Amino acid sequence: MKNSIKIGVLSLALSAIFSLTANAQDTKPATSGNSGIRISIGPDAGIPVSNFGDAYDWSFGGSVQADFPILKDQLYATFNAGYLNFFAKDNNAGVTGEDLQLIPLKAGLKYFPIHNFYVQGEAGAAFLANKKDVGATKSAAFVYAPQVGYLFNLGGKHAIDAGVRFEGNSKFTDNGSSNNYFALRVAYSLGL
Repeated sequence: MKNSIKIGVLSLALSAIFSLTANAQDTKPATSGNSGIRISIGPDAGIPVSNFGDAYDWSFGGSVQADFPILKDQLYATFNAGYLNFFAKDNNAGVTGEDLQLIPLKAGLKYFPIHNFYVQGEAGAAFLANKKDVGATKSAAFVYAPQVGYLFNLGGKHAIDAGVRFEGNSKFTDNGSSNNYFALRVAYSLGL
């Protein structure tokens, strides 16, 4: 059942992206003429991979991001803050562990090589909101996140910022492993 929830969430997000592109009337790039600061806010959903996927099924949360122009319509400095809840899997005895709650804070660069398509890289720290509940020995970890995405123009300074990323976190326990996952972010973006 949990796999069907994951598939449903990702399918819903992808359907929203494709329907927005089908309804877009303005072919002008969302970055064109809006080289000022952009603020975006939206949901994040993810799927843990490797050892992290053994303990957690999927994640859901949200984030706020600010993009500051460095090179007109091409290069932006980004600052991102969010909250993610990773839902614990049931073990073989049917007992569910504690959910993992992260507060990632990242900074990086977003580059638009062509029109509204971008490549983004960020790094920062992920803070564990429930360290005692999950038995972690560290309350923060290094985080890095390469991402690709697209700005779907909604007209004027409004857009949908849709991106797919791999996010890696270093260990939260001394003898543990890294906590990596793939995530999808679909956010409403507004140029200031």
